[in-house]
Amino acid sequence: MLQAPTFKFLKELKKNNNKAWFDEHRKQYEAAKADFYLLADNIISGISSFDPSVAHLKAKDCAFRINRDIRFSKDKSPYKTNMGAFISKGGKKINYAGYYIHIEPGQCFIAGGFYMPDSPQLSKIRQEIDYSFTEWKKIINAASFKKHFTKGVEGIEVLSRPPKGYDDSNPAIDFLKMKSFIVSRPVTDTFLQEKNAVREIIKTYEAMQPMIMFLNAAVD
Repeated sequence: MLQAPTFKFLKELKKNNNKAWFDEHRKQYEAAKADFYLLADNIISGISSFDPSVAHLKAKDCAFRINRDIRFSKDKSPYKTNMGAFISKGGKKINYAGYYIHIEPGQCFIAGGFYMPDSPQLSKIRQEIDYSFTEWKKIINAASFKKHFTKGVEGIEVLSRPPKGYDDSNPAIDFLKMKSFIVSRPVTDTFLQEKNAVREIIKTYEAMQPMIMFLNAAVD
């Protein structure tokens, strides 16, 4: 579970996104960061029970920095107003499918999958979905999967035409056009402050685990 001051800090940061304010409130930031890292470590421990590939990770391997990269952005706000962690067997720096949590007041969500694989990886995933479409359908139509992810698998960016080597008659074409393979579940700030939050988060990740395994097996 997260503590109320973590949400309070992020709300205030959104109103005061500048270095002077941040420096003045660095103690509050460090407390919020420690709170989030504790949540992330507990999540990693829970995921490890059904996905041992992440057992070696710590929160620092998965959590994103709060500083924004403003070099090529019109928005020069120096800080993110959210906290996030991506848990995969390679940590946040290696491109694999994995589990994501996003903490932002009023816009929190639990998600996972493979975001924007590179071209060789995407080709392998498409090939695996095409060859093993029966298995893919079994994964995404499982009762637990559909319960947690009511929108199903989302592509984020989707091709308007079939990728090279496939045609519209392919029964898997809706997935073959996708450039990402993401599932997500919105959650409330209150939910994340409840004592059983970690347990419920782990149940959500366990429901997506077969999809994560499928995607990573495709690119390995």
